[in-house]
Formats: sequence, C-alpha cells, structure tokens
Amino acid sequence: MRVTDTSDLWWKSAVIYCLDVETFYDADGDGTGDLEGLAQRIDYLAELGITCLWLMPFYPSPDRDDGYDLTDFYGVDPRLGNHGQLVEVIRTAHDRGINVIADLVVNHTSDRHPWFQAARRSTSNRYRDHYVWRDTEPPDTSKLVVFPDREDSIWELDDRTGEWYLHNFYKHQPDLNLANPEVVDEILRVVGFWLELGFDGFRVDGIPFLEQNAKNIGDPALVVDPHELMRTIRGFLNRRAGHAMMLGEVNLAHPQQLDFFGGDSADELQMQFDFIGMQATYLALAREDAGPIVTALQERPAIGVTCQWATFLRNHDELTLDKLGDAERAEVFAAFGPEPEMQLYDRGLKRRLPTMLGGDPRRIRMAYSLMFSLPGTPTLYYGEEIGMGEDLAADGRMAVRTPMQWSAGRNGGFSTAAPSRLVQRVVPGACGPEHVNVVSQVHDPDSLWSFMRKLISIRRTCPELGWGTWSVVDQPSAQVLVQRCQLDGSAVVTVHNLGADPVTVDVPIDPRDDGLEAVDLMAEEVVTGAATTRVALEGYGFRWLRVRPAGDLAIP
Repeated sequence: MRVTDTSDLWWKSAVIYCLDVETFYDADGDGTGDLEGLAQRIDYLAELGITCLWLMPFYPSPDRDDGYDLTDFYGVDPRLGNHGQLVEVIRTAHDRGINVIADLVVNHTSDRHPWFQAARRSTSNRYRDHYVWRDTEPPDTSKLVVFPDREDSIWELDDRTGEWYLHNFYKHQPDLNLANPEVVDEILRVVGFWLELGFDGFRVDGIPFLEQNAKNIGDPALVVDPHELMRTIRGFLNRRAGHAMMLGEVNLAHPQQLDFFGGDSADELQMQFDFIGMQATYLALAREDAGPIVTALQERPAIGVTCQWATFLRNHDELTLDKLGDAERAEVFAAFGPEPEMQLYDRGLKRRLPTMLGGDPRRIRMAYSLMFSLPGTPTLYYGEEIGMGEDLAADGRMAVRTPMQWSAGRNGGFSTAAPSRLVQRVVPGACGPEHVNVVSQVHDPDSLWSFMRKLISIRRTCPELGWGTWSVVDQPSAQVLVQRCQLDGSAVVTVHNLGADPVTVDVPIDPRDDGLEAVDLMAEEVVTGAATTRVALEGYGFRWLRVRPAGDLAIP
C-alpha cells in the first residue's frame, strides 16, 4: 500500500461522527441546535480526533420524522440557519482535516413537498409520475410496514384523485418514483449542488426499500433497478468530485450487500454499514462469547479494494436486531432491554450502550475498543464519547436523539432557552448532564472521553484495520477474541475478553520467527520480542499490540 492511497481512499481510514444539527448546540438561544452552534464546536470534534462528520438532514421539513420528511432538497431549514452558515461549517471542518458528508434521502419526500402537493391535484399533473400510484385497491401489506404502531399498509388512498400512493415509511412520506428519468435527473442535480457547496459525499438513506419495491410493486413500468440507480449516482458523483464517497444504509443479507458494493466491478456504494456485524456483537456481549462476532466477520463477503465496511455500536435509529433469530433476539432483549418500554417494534432497542451495559466502565470501554478493532471504518453517534444515555419516555427513535450534554448547567449547556422551549428535553436521571457531560470529562485523564480520544488516536495509527487482511487467532477460551490484521509486513493484534472473569491467553506474535516484537499501543511500551506472549486479562480487559521489526524506532 502506498501512503497516497490512504488519502485517495480517505474513507477506509476515517473515523466517522454522526450528529443532528438541531440537538448538538444552540448558539442563538431559541431551544433548537443550529449551524452557528455546530461551527463553534468543530474544534471539539477535531480535538477528539474525528476525521469525517456526517450530518443528519438539515433540509427544510415539517420535522415529523426528524428531518427525513423534507420539503426542499436544495434548502437549509431556517430553524437551523442558512446556506452561508452551512458553508462556514464545511469550511471550518475542512480546515481541521475533517471531511463532511450529508444524508441523501432518495426514497421519499414529505407530503408537503411542492412536487407531491402538485401531484395530488389531478392524475394528469406533470408531477404525478414523480411518485408511485395505483388505481386499484392494494393487497394486505401490513407485514411490510416499517412502523407497525403507526401504519398498517404501505399504500394510502388519496381522496382527491381516488388512487393510492406508495409510502414505505409514514403516510406523510410518499415514495418517489425512481423509475422516472426526470426524478433521477433531479437527484443528480441535488448531488451536484451539495458537492459544489463542499460536501465530500453522502450517507444514502433507505436503500433496502428500493430493493423491496422492485419485488412488491406490481406495475413493471414503476419498478426501478436499485443497482442501476446506485451506479448512476456513483458515476455522476465521481465525475463531479473524484474524492467523494457514498455510504449506504443497507440492512440486508451479505449477498445483497455485495451486490450493492457493485460486486466485482465495485461501481456502486463505496461503503456500507455492517448491520450484521453490529447485531452479532450484541449477541456476543450478551453471551460473553466471541463466537457470534467471529462467525459474522468470517461470513463477510470479500469486497473490492476501494470498498469498506462501516462498523458501529449505535446509530440514530432503533438498535435493530432483525438479522438475529427469534431466540437470539430474545437473548439480547433479556440482557440489555428486558422491559417493554426499552424495546421497539419487537425487533430492536431504544437504548444507548452505557445503560445497556449497566454503566459498567470496564465493559463500556471494552465494547468500544472491540468495535474500533474490527476491520472497517469506526462510526460514532454523537454523545457516545461521553457515555450519554437515552430518554425512554421519548417517542420511539427519539429516545436516543436527545440534546448533547456539554456541561452540568441548565439544559446540559445545550441551550440558554427555557427548558420548555427545547427541541427535546435533555436526558433525565443518572445519565443526565449533572452526571455525564463534556466539561467534566475533557480534562479528566481517567474519563470515558479521554479513553475514546486515545482509542481514536490509536486507531488512526493502524491502517491495517482499514486496509489489511483480517484473521482470527484460535483460542481455547470462548470469551476471548484475538484478531490479527496484516498489511505489508506489519500487523495489529487485538485481544478482548468479553467475559467478567479474568483469563490468561497465549497470543502468537511472530509466527515466522524473523525478529518481530510487540508494542502495547495503550501503554506505549515493548511487551515482547518472543514468538508468543502470554497476556493476562482482567474481566472485560483488552490489549492492542503493534507487531513490528525488533528495535524499530518508528512511531508505534
């Protein structure tokens, strides 16, 4: 691997941080986070070590689905600021070495979008074909709905025209007709517009529903080939900005994920979230057994050199467990979300990691160390670096979309507004800002924030984890995961104890016996020059070892 490759394909070595502008920092005191506030906090992200900032939707919206119900693909919601302030955010981030990506919502719009308002005026309106309609009563589609507590069908009758429109999400989010070339052309204009403004790529929303539509829409004229669409967007994206990337939300089986990478051609998505690996990690944590993680990683399909998996423990939605079997999902529920109010739609959890792990700092740190050690690109959700919890009283997914906790002061330092005016209340209780906040952690060397900053720093010195060849080192203890990532004669070996009991394991360092040594990256010291080292781990303990030529004075 050449040094220049790591910048050409920057996403393979990135550390991604996702945030919602409206809940990050409120600079003008109106109770809603804004772009001015985000610009003031870019240095905080740089200090943490973040290299890619992912912005959740900031577009004009009625905000009935946290901004994913947009009314203007080209706009900035005036509650958050304006285009000039957005450019300031992007420019400041770039100055600090941080790339910025935006949510690209291609599946649907708000029912208040001007296109849909026009489309429902008559069946002959020019925007009618921007959406998916049928003139006969649809069959029962209750098993396909995303939100079973709110919807009972993916079709909704429009009384004015007497036809039904498709909506894979809420009825106020009609699906776009992506088989219409005019719609695709408009999406490409949207991509081009935001690239011109300085964005470095997109997180593409709702891709599995493009696949679902291809199977469930009866009219062949309305069926879009989702792979052709991804190739079209990818081709346009890289013509306009060769460095830009697309990160896909593709919660599908591995063969389908491979297809969305573009298979051997690698001409669709450059990145995809590893939902299967994430769910296997929670099963492994629940069992205190590394087996599910090993299985998930070994079953990952081989992908092209320009492609990458995004690893994560939490995102902005419910923590979905839909790829686990019923019995496996019940195990995770029992371990981390036994109460009904902690669960969502019988398929996921509305909790954050610290509360799921009972606030145990050893286990929390081990879990993040484990996630960062997996082959791929680590992705954090805002507040994870300080151990924020959730608000179980909030509706559905909003439980984990609470204001960022900057200090122990009023509203957690998020806003000077009256608490009643906040876009959402801050987390109450033991994980609230009185106990969990940035100010109390950034200068505490023993805090979770300081640990995460060091972990990010170590991860950024380990290109093997983004580029190398992964293998698992067999161990007699089921609670221990030993991984090795090899690249161009160097390697990183990580050891994680998923169990509460101490354990000692023998870790091979130099199988070729040609003078390698191991450096403990956490302690920054040489631990062995032997072919094998014995590692004693406390309960939930872990080690990161850099394998290098003996006596090498290079940076570990």
